[in-house]
Amino acid sequence: MKRYTPLGLLCVLILSGCATYHITTQSLRDQLAGTTMEKKSNLLIPVDNIKGNSLTTVNVLDKKEQPYTLHVTQRTGVRIKQNNGKKVTFYFNTLQVTDSTITGSKTHLYNAKIKPILLRNITSIELQK
Repeated sequence: MKRYTPLGLLCVLILSGCATYHITTQSLRDQLAGTTMEKKSNLLIPVDNIKGNSLTTVNVLDKKEQPYTLHVTQRTGVRIKQNNGKKVTFYFNTLQVTDSTITGSKTHLYNAKIKPILLRNITSIELQK
């Protein structure tokens, strides 16, 4: 019988615990349409200048293209791939959509805004628990 090290088990748990989902740009816009902007905070440092969406759940598709309702937390990440090959990762609950762009913050500790991404340049949007 093989013996597994604690480090090996930890790596398996970490790698198997991160499910990835995807959503179309139009579906994201539709789901954000009825939301309001709100100030975001964290448990360590009160931060007043980070804003984001008020979604608590988002309808996405899993890797088998099956619908799934993802509960949004402060740890929910979003990765946007653009048609020029660039990838941008930030927190989903800081995501803001205007008429033609998406913005957000890379951290909840201070306002680390991403460079606005044109909606027409997005090739895919992935969300991770």
